[in-house]
Amino acid sequence: MEEKQIRKNLAILPVSTTAKLTGLSARQLRYYEQFDLVHPKRSAGNQRLYSLNDVDCLLDIKDYLSSGMTMAQVQRVMLKQRFTKKTTEISDTTARKIFSQEMLRIGRWDTHDSNNLY
Repeated sequence: MEEKQIRKNLAILPVSTTAKLTGLSARQLRYYEQFDLVHPKRSAGNQRLYSLNDVDCLLDIKDYLSSGMTMAQVQRVMLKQRFTKKTTEISDTTARKIFSQEMLRIGRWDTHDSNNLY
């Protein structure tokens, strides 16, 4: 994962800052968490901490709701986005295995060559 993405995933923003950045109330933030739309991390003192990616997600939710979508519709859209993101991201090792298997399938490598990929 590149450094920019790692930093965007750091959960460092407390509820008050997240509320100011998104224009949402603390109650709305908790409400969206109850609907499994955002997943803030917790500090040692059990305080919710949000990342910049969480802020982006919250702004998307806010836009969806202001466009007239229901909470159920927002949940479906967010679930689909989460599923699509998870299924499109694969590790380097997995990509190498898939590539090796495909090359073996089409007959370009023998089994001895494929062992050098790892």
